[in-house]
Amino acid sequence: MLVNGTWTTDWHPVQAKDGEGRFVRQQSSFRNWITADGTPGPTGSGGFKAEAGRYRLYVALICPWASRALIARKLKGLEDLIAVTVVNPVLSAQGWGFGGYPGAEPDPLHGATHLHQLYTRADDDYTGRATVPVLWDEQTDTMVSNESADIVRMFNTAFADLVPGKPDLYPADLTTDIDALNAEVYDRLNNGVYKAGFASSQSAYDEAVAGVFATLDQLEDRLTGDYLFGNRFTEADIRLFVTLIRFDAAYHGLFKTNLRRIADYPGLASYMKRVLRLPGVRETVNLDHIKAGYYSITALNPTGIVPIGPAHVIQLLESVK
Repeated sequence: MLVNGTWTTDWHPVQAKDGEGRFVRQQSSFRNWITADGTPGPTGSGGFKAEAGRYRLYVALICPWASRALIARKLKGLEDLIAVTVVNPVLSAQGWGFGGYPGAEPDPLHGATHLHQLYTRADDDYTGRATVPVLWDEQTDTMVSNESADIVRMFNTAFADLVPGKPDLYPADLTTDIDALNAEVYDRLNNGVYKAGFASSQSAYDEAVAGVFATLDQLEDRLTGDYLFGNRFTEADIRLFVTLIRFDAAYHGLFKTNLRRIADYPGLASYMKRVLRLPGVRETVNLDHIKAGYYSITALNPTGIVPIGPAHVIQLLESVK
C-alpha cells in the first residue's frame, strides 16, 4: 500500500481486520462529484462539470465495484462521453497494473505502470490502497472519485442533458427503499463474500457465510417481478448482479461460500440472465479476467492455478452473446 505517497508494502487482500478476525474494508478517499453545472455534489469539491470527452474511467473487469460503474455507463449511454481504460486483472505485488494481459491496456494519459501512481499524482501524500474504479478528470489532471456508489449516481444524473431519455437508476419515489436494500445487500452479500473469503478466524467466517446465504435466500423469495423493485430496473439491481455473476466462478470455491451456487437458486439464476441480456451489460462481463484476477490472489491460491470452469457460467455467457 501507499504511505505518505510512497509504495511500502506488497499488496495483500486483507486490508484490515478487527479483534475477532473479521475482514474490514478500506473506505474510499476521493469523493468529488461530476454535476451538470460543476457545483459540488453531496461530498467533495466543485468544479467537475459534465462535459463530453473530459473524463476517463479506470476499471478492472475482475472487480464488482468497478463493474457497477461500467454498467451504469452503458445503461446511461455514456460510452462516447466517458473513456475507459482496463487494467491488468492479475494482481501484482504493487496491486493493479497496466497492460501485459489480453484485454488490458496501457495508461494513455501518463504512461503509469501501476494504478497507485495515479493516486500519488492526485495526492502526493496519499496513504492507503489504490483501488478501482477511478474516475479521472483529464482537464484538471486529477481524480474525481474512487467510490463506485457515488460514480453510479453521478452517471445517473450529471449527463442527463447531454444524453437524455435514459432510464433513471435511482428514481425519487424509491430512494428510501433502494438505500435500505443496498445497505443490507452490501453488508451481507456484496461485501459478505469478501468477509467470508478473507476471514482470519472460524467464527468470523461462520458469521459471514451465514449472512451471505441468508441474504441469497431472502432475495430469491423477493423476486416476484423481473427485478428487485418489480419491473423497474434500478441501481440496486446493478449492485446485486455484479456479485451474482462472479459467485459460482470465484466466490463459491475460492472464498469458501460453497453451501449453494447461484445455479441452485431458480429465481436468482433467471434474474441474472435477464440482467445480462439488457443492452450493453454482457459487454461488461469478462469471465477470463474474473477468474485470472481472483485466482491470482496468492494468499488464497498460492499455486496460481486457474480452474477451467464452471461450465454453466461459460454456457450462460455464450448464450447471451
